[in-house]
Amino acid sequence: MEQQALDTLQKVWGYPAFRGQQLDIVCHLAAGQNAFVLMPTGGGKSLCYQVPGLMRDGLCVVISPLVALMQDQVEALVARDVPAALLNSTLSDEEAAAVEAQALAGELKFLYMAPERLLGRKTLEFLSRCSIGLFAVDEAHCVSQWGHDFRPEYRQLGVLAERWPAVPRIALTASADLMSRADIVETLQLEEARLFLSSFDRTNIFYRIDPKTDGSKQLLGFVSTRRDQCGVVYAVSRRKVEELAALLNANGYRALIYHAGLPDDVRAENQRVFLRENALIMCATIAFGMGIDKPNVRYVAHVDLPKSMEGYYQETGRAGRDGEPSIAWLCYGAGDRIRLRQMISFGDSSPQRKRLELSKLDALLGYCESRTCRHQTLVGWFDEDHAGSCGMCDNCLGTPALFNGHVPGLMALSAVHRIGFDCTHQVVLDVLRGVRSDAVRLREADQLSVFGIGTALNLRAWQSVLRQLMALGYLEVDPRQVIALRVSAKGYSALRTRAMLPIFSPFISPSMTRRLPMQPTTETNVPKTYQPVDLSDLSEDARARYESLRVWRMQVAKAADVPAYIVMQNATAKAIASQNPSDLDSLGLIPGMGKARLEKYGADILRLLGHEVPTVN
Repeated sequence: MEQQALDTLQKVWGYPAFRGQQLDIVCHLAAGQNAFVLMPTGGGKSLCYQVPGLMRDGLCVVISPLVALMQDQVEALVARDVPAALLNSTLSDEEAAAVEAQALAGELKFLYMAPERLLGRKTLEFLSRCSIGLFAVDEAHCVSQWGHDFRPEYRQLGVLAERWPAVPRIALTASADLMSRADIVETLQLEEARLFLSSFDRTNIFYRIDPKTDGSKQLLGFVSTRRDQCGVVYAVSRRKVEELAALLNANGYRALIYHAGLPDDVRAENQRVFLRENALIMCATIAFGMGIDKPNVRYVAHVDLPKSMEGYYQETGRAGRDGEPSIAWLCYGAGDRIRLRQMISFGDSSPQRKRLELSKLDALLGYCESRTCRHQTLVGWFDEDHAGSCGMCDNCLGTPALFNGHVPGLMALSAVHRIGFDCTHQVVLDVLRGVRSDAVRLREADQLSVFGIGTALNLRAWQSVLRQLMALGYLEVDPRQVIALRVSAKGYSALRTRAMLPIFSPFISPSMTRRLPMQPTTETNVPKTYQPVDLSDLSEDARARYESLRVWRMQVAKAADVPAYIVMQNATAKAIASQNPSDLDSLGLIPGMGKARLEKYGADILRLLGHEVPTVN
C-alpha cells in the first residue's frame, strides 16, 4: 500500500516523497480507517485525503466551508488531470444537475460542497445513490462550539457516520485547542479514529508585536520595505479595511479589499486577482481566512487585535505556506481590548459563549504582553512543548528590561487552586486583592489563606499576570463550566517545584515585587525584509533560466486564468533552472512536475531551456 501511495503521489503531483505523517495518514485512510488530523497551515493537509481519494474506489466527498476554497482546490486537481467538481450556490440548476450526473456515472473522483448543501434532503438522497469511497471534513474546527470559527451547520455532520458507517472519514484542521478537539471527536463520532498530531510550530514565520501609537502610520512604515512582496492586512471592521486600502493605494501600493459586506462577485474577483498576482496587498476582515492557498504571502499584518489565539494562529498562518521566511506583525493598544470586549459582550452569543470568548481574548492579550518566546507560547496553547529561544520572534531577538512577575504568578496559581470549582476571573482577582465582593463571600473565599496576599499589585498588574498564565498554559478554562479557570497540569508542576515562571509585565513596578536581573537588548537584529526565493546558490546562467521560466509561467497562468503556482511552484522552477534537464525523462524527475505537468508543459519547457524536443511520428 505504501508503494501505491508513493506511485500516486509521484505520478499526479510529481513529488518524490511524503512529508511528516502524510504517508501514515494516507495508508490509514486507504485501508478504510477513520482519522483526525491536526496539521499546521502549509503542512500538506489536502494531500492527506486527495491521495487516498484516488487510491480508493468511488467518490471522495469533501466538505468545505468556503466557495473560494473549494474553487481553488478543484482548479488545482483539474490542472493535474484529476476529475473534480464542486456543488454550491454559484451553479445554475442545469450545471448542478450535470455535476450530479457525472458523479452518478462514476466520472468524478472528488466532489466538494459546503455543509449546508450536503445536509439538504435532495443532496443526501443524491449521495445515497453514489458510490462513495471517502468523506473528508476540512476546516474541522468549525464543528466546535468552543472554537474560533464555529459554524452551526458543521455540528450536523454526524449524519455521515450514521448514514455511511462503512465509509472512512477524515477530519482535518490547523487550529483546535484541547477543548475543541474533544468536541469535534464527539460531534463527528470519531471516538475510534486515530489522531495524527503534527507540530504546530511554523518555524519560518517571524512573530513581532508592537504597541499601537498610530496604527495606520505604523502599517505604512511596516510595508515600506516590502513593496515587492505580497501580504495580507487584517482589521477588525469593514470600514477600517476600506480606509486602510484607500490609504495604501494613495501611497503607491496596490491594495484590494475583502469583507462580508461586499457583493459576492466583487469579493470573488478580488480573491481571484490576489491569488494570481504578486506585490499585492489584501486588506480584509476575518472573513478572508480559511483556505487562502497562496504559497508566497510574505507577511500578515494585524492593525487590530484578533479575538483569540486560534484565530491569530490561523490568520498568521496565511504567511509563508511555501516554507520561505515570512513575518507576522501585530500592533495593538488598550483601545483594541476595550472595543473587542464590547463587541463580545453586546453580541448575539449565549452568555456561556461570551464568557469563553472573553477568556480567549484574555489569553491572546497575555501572549501579546508576554516576553517569552512567541513560538513557545503559540504552540503551547495547542498543548505542544517548545524549548524556546527560537531566534524568530521579537522577544528572542530583543526585549526591553521589564519587572519579573514570577512570584505573583505563583500567588495566582495558588489562589485558583484553593478557590477550586467555579473560580471565575473576577473571583480570583478579588481574592488576590482582598476584595470582599458578593461572589467572594458566597464562596467563602475570604476565609482562604490566599485572600489578600496580592494587595501590593494593582488591578492592571493582576489582570496581566492572569492573561499570561493562560497564554503560557499554566491556567486553563475549566471544560466542566467554561466560565471558570483551573490550574493545568503544567501549572500544578510549577506549584510543586516553585518553578521560575516566565511572566514579565509593564504593570509591575519595583515597589510591587523584587526585580530579577534582566539584560536589556535592542531590536537591531529583527529582520526587516525577506526575499521570496533564495537564488544565491544559482549560477548566473541558472538565474537567467529561472527568470525565463518565471515569465513563461506567468503567461501560461494568465492564459489559463489560474494562479501561477498551479502551473509551477517556485521550488520546481528553481530545480529546473539549476539542473537544466535536456530531455523529458530527466525533466520528469524534477520534484513537483508529475505526469500531468510533464505532458502539458514538458515540450515547452525544454524549448524554453534551448533543448531539442523529439518529434512524435
